[in-house]
Amino acid sequence: MGSDAELQREFFEFIQQSMDCLPKMSATSSRLLTGNDTQLQALEDELQAWYETAAGINQTATKSALVLNSGYHANIGILPALTALPVKTVILADKLVHASMIDGIKLSESKRCLYRRYRHNDYAHLATMLMQVEEDVERIIIVTESIFSMDGDRADLPALVKLKAIDSRIELYVDEAHAVGVLGAQGLGLAEETNTLADIDYLVGTFGKAFASVGAYILCDKIVKSWLINQMRPLIFSTALPPINHAWTRFILAKMPQLQTRRQHLAQISLQLSQAISPEYRVASAAKDPIYESPIVPYILGDNARTMTKAKQLQDAGFYALPIRPPTVPTNTSRIRLVLNAAITHAECERLIMQLSI
Repeated sequence: MGSDAELQREFFEFIQQSMDCLPKMSATSSRLLTGNDTQLQALEDELQAWYETAAGINQTATKSALVLNSGYHANIGILPALTALPVKTVILADKLVHASMIDGIKLSESKRCLYRRYRHNDYAHLATMLMQVEEDVERIIIVTESIFSMDGDRADLPALVKLKAIDSRIELYVDEAHAVGVLGAQGLGLAEETNTLADIDYLVGTFGKAFASVGAYILCDKIVKSWLINQMRPLIFSTALPPINHAWTRFILAKMPQLQTRRQHLAQISLQLSQAISPEYRVASAAKDPIYESPIVPYILGDNARTMTKAKQLQDAGFYALPIRPPTVPTNTSRIRLVLNAAITHAECERLIMQLSI
């Protein structure tokens, strides 16, 4: 989407036709001052309607969207704000959640809030940890990504929803940054695809990936939204994004439900690539069960020097393939992080596969 020249021309034409109500170029201050522009408010309303339509929730439901400046701002701000309540809380986070989520969790740590990590996608381990939570704990927040940024594998959202049903204290916090726009019939992500939208308490998404824009959002209870507006420091003390950015995001959002053919093609080439990679170079879970997980396909080489050499070879062949090394990923798991897009053809994918085999 970010390199689609036709789409960009269409947006500029749309802006030119709206000269009488052009979006402002700057918010000039925080949302709590002059930054709460009409474009921003319209974007939140449209996000809420998008999700409620897919989830089958009545328009009078309590779910509401709050737009933020970035995924990092979202994850370092939401959890500390939630845990500022005088409620004894335990956060249980997947071992491989994004750095921004880890930072948010650490900022939440206090006498009232403790955090623990469960093994990656190991829900038996998580279930054991849930049983060990002290009786005086009033709230348990399970934190996960839906598509994990480095391994490209999926969380089992239905399994997490089942665990949530066991204890009324449990809430689910799911970051859909790498799934929004890519998965689901309407492009709403893994929660839409697995029919778990209505079961997630705090659903975070971003505009910096499939949306080819900037910013992030959370879908949550209206009361929670009000609390975040008044407690979330990255929102309170940051200048809001320019209204022109929100206009672009709204433009893309309106097109998302129409892009199912592109999403299907992306799934096909992602599976084509994943199945062609030898198990020794793949994430263990993907090697056992070669199904479509996401457009993120890691090619794990382990050694840093070997990874750098392979990245250079792929770049020389015309593929923008970047090496990922520790501390971004665990020691001895250096990799080429292959992220596909819907503009890539099957022939180009085959050429990439050939280069990987050299």
